Amino acid sequence: MSVESFVPFRLTVCGIEELPSHATAGVTHLVSILDPSRDALSAFDSFAPHTRIDLRFDDIVEDLPKRVAPVAAHLEQVLDFGRRIQDVAGAGDHLLVHCHMGVSRSTAAMALILAQARPDRPPGEALAEVVRIRPQAWPNLRMLEIGGDMLGCRAELLEALREIYARQAAGKPEWMRFLNENHRSREVAHFTRADLPDQACGSGGRA
Repeated sequence: MSVESFVPFRLTVCGIEELPSHATAGVTHLVSILDPSRDALSAFDSFAPHTRIDLRFDDIVEDLPKRVAPVAAHLEQVLDFGRRIQDVAGAGDHLLVHCHMGVSRSTAAMALILAQARPDRPPGEALAEVVRIRPQAWPNLRMLEIGGDMLGCRAELLEALREIYARQAAGKPEWMRFLNENHRSREVAHFTRADLPDQACGSGGRA
């Protein structure tokens, strides 16, 4: 499956350290996700004029003291931005989504944008496309739960996510320990769950 076959514009997911390498890549639309405590980035000064949203929340899946968890308001901004891209973007456009490492928050945001853009395709294909362009993807579970509810395809997204987690977790006990020690045990447990409700993806539940 090529990027062009899924949406009619280019896609990139990356982390902060990779941003300079994309400054001349013709990025036209950008979703920037940073920790609330992170200083503003200067990397965008080198980019050509582009349309960007800047979001601030932590890469967590539980409500934790002194941390900002992703909430519906954040995902509404992501999906609204995605709808605006759909209205104007074509073959010459380039969407870049970044977070700190380009692994969790950014991949979840990109998956939701793609699932929204292609309601005619199974939501799991949106996740598969994200993994194709960002093989190390571990999409944030909480973001997909909230965004999946908004799109009306939570069950299908989470079922596909379970398979991705299982593949990514294989042979990586240190990664599992990191997640368990950092309040993300729900993600570790997710790929062994069998109690996800059946719910088809449709436009009726969109924000």
